[in-house]
Amino acid sequence: MLNLIPVTIGLRYTRAKRRNQFISFVSGFSLVGMALGVMALIVVLSVMNGFDRELRERILGIMPHAAVYHRNGIHEPQPLLDELRQHPQVQSATPFVRLQGLVSRHRQVAPVELYGLDVEAPGQRDMLERFLPQGALAALMEHPQGVVLGVGLARSLDVAPGDRLTLVVPRRGQNTVAPAVSALEVVGIFDSGTEIDNNFAVTGLERASDLSEFPGAVSGIRLQMHDLFQAPRVATELVRNLPAGYYASDWTRTHGNLYQAIHMSKRMVGLLLFLIIAIAAFNLVSTLIMVVVDKRGDIAILRTLGASSLQIMGIFMVQGGLIGLIGTGVGVIVGVLLALGVTDFVLWLERLLHIQFLQADVYPISYLPSSIHWPDVIQVAVTALAICLCASLYPAWRASRVQPAEALRYE
Repeated sequence: MLNLIPVTIGLRYTRAKRRNQFISFVSGFSLVGMALGVMALIVVLSVMNGFDRELRERILGIMPHAAVYHRNGIHEPQPLLDELRQHPQVQSATPFVRLQGLVSRHRQVAPVELYGLDVEAPGQRDMLERFLPQGALAALMEHPQGVVLGVGLARSLDVAPGDRLTLVVPRRGQNTVAPAVSALEVVGIFDSGTEIDNNFAVTGLERASDLSEFPGAVSGIRLQMHDLFQAPRVATELVRNLPAGYYASDWTRTHGNLYQAIHMSKRMVGLLLFLIIAIAAFNLVSTLIMVVVDKRGDIAILRTLGASSLQIMGIFMVQGGLIGLIGTGVGVIVGVLLALGVTDFVLWLERLLHIQFLQADVYPISYLPSSIHWPDVIQVAVTALAICLCASLYPAWRASRVQPAEALRYE
């Protein structure tokens, strides 16, 4: 019977209306603060996980995980392709040409990073079909001078499918120093929702090779890995076995800083929001101390009836734990619901206000992503409950030190 005293009385103290309304206010405030802290932490972690996912699936789905180059171009890529595909970590290997130049239309000029891709290769075709409108890929394969522009680049040049552009590519090859000038026809607009759209363009592999410093050759071999985090090690291993003149690059050199910034922001924002939970726990300490003072007479009566110090501590540990459990539970439920709908809500708000919160020329992507990782949710919930239990220890210990004679002297 006495073993049920802490749970029974702790639950009763939590539900009971107190004579002192200020204590009830502080108790409700600590519960709401705990719920808000847990909710905000879950939403922010989900958004940061969304940025991480978009970096891996969109930006690194378009850009190669690693690439192997030759300083004089690769004139016969097929033997090299066969050799690179034998590595167990290499998922796909395809040739490409990379050019940097200027595109112009009327008086509009913009820098461009033009990729010549084998658009009929399975890996390239799957990647392009994810972001291209229907029919654009077929038009790119049919038109030797066709080009697909990123949506940001197309917007800066004010072009649409069917318009013609002038491309200027500097060349410093062995036979010429004159720039290559070519007319291109826009056959599609590429929209990945990332910063790549601001200067990205795709054309056929042969057309890009004719404009490069080494006509007839490819710039390199783009590699997609089964595990993108193994790209630096695999690229080093592949180049080590190749003849002199070959070198490699991987995504950590081009987008590694962005990836590190996302994870650093996740840790820093997580730390700051944990402080909100800690502040709510301090409110819980204040609540329980005031409850102890308010219930000194009840504590003294329980002690005279035979309740031990541990049982008295248990009463207030149950009360603190229950407040933490309710606050954490509400925060988890609301936080998960908000994390599931934050992307659609922000898009709706942007359409309503006719503004765009995230610009692709400033941020890596142009919308607010969200991805719930349940281990993060569990970690937040367990940590919040642990903080509440720890915060309940001191008030519970103070309650166990109440002396019955002293407490009942003026009752």
